[in-house]
Amino acid sequence: MAQILAPSLQCQMKITNTTTNAASPITTKMWGSLMFNQKRSGLTKNSSKFKVMVVKSENGTINRMEDLLNLDTTPFTDKIIAEYIWIGGTGIDMRSKSRTISKPVKSPADLPKWNYDGSSTGQAPGEDSEVILYPQAIFKDPFRGGNHILVICDAYTPQGEPIPTNKRHKAAQIFSDQKVIDEIPWYGIEQEYTLLQSNVKWPLGWPVGGYPGPQ
Repeated sequence: MAQILAPSLQCQMKITNTTTNAASPITTKMWGSLMFNQKRSGLTKNSSKFKVMVVKSENGTINRMEDLLNLDTTPFTDKIIAEYIWIGGTGIDMRSKSRTISKPVKSPADLPKWNYDGSSTGQAPGEDSEVILYPQAIFKDPFRGGNHILVICDAYTPQGEPIPTNKRHKAAQIFSDQKVIDEIPWYGIEQEYTLLQSNVKWPLGWPVGGYPGPQ
């Protein structure tokens, strides 16, 4: 006979015997014990199969998955998860991996550099695949919450050279130039719309089922 011990919430449950299809409600406020028999080679025992189903709690329906997704772990740990993020080998894909740090940080300089296998992301050959991540910016993690952070990184070779997909390196050189710093940047918002024909849901002015010629 095998025994499973599991913590149970204060709830109403039904035990359904599969042989008789009889169901009886029970209420538990403490640790529950599920007993079941097994048949093994050389050892035969009487078996009685049953199912345990949570029906309702005193405060309403129990949704354990939702409870887990909304679980706030911040009171239970003083560790911080730092999600290192960088641009992958295609130049448009995002890559990331996480590490645990022991205390809050105020600057990217407070974070350690990290590495990854660039051959798996199309950013380095297999015989020399190490790529180094340099933390450049920190943002609060809106997904994990708490003190967890997102770390935006640049990717470099072990010799300190920016890899080809590290476009930010060149941009940083341009925007750190004093002539650029002295300029006052202007920013504008551009909104684009496409009007569709009401009867065929095709762009207005386009031939139905086709495309316009070169402009």
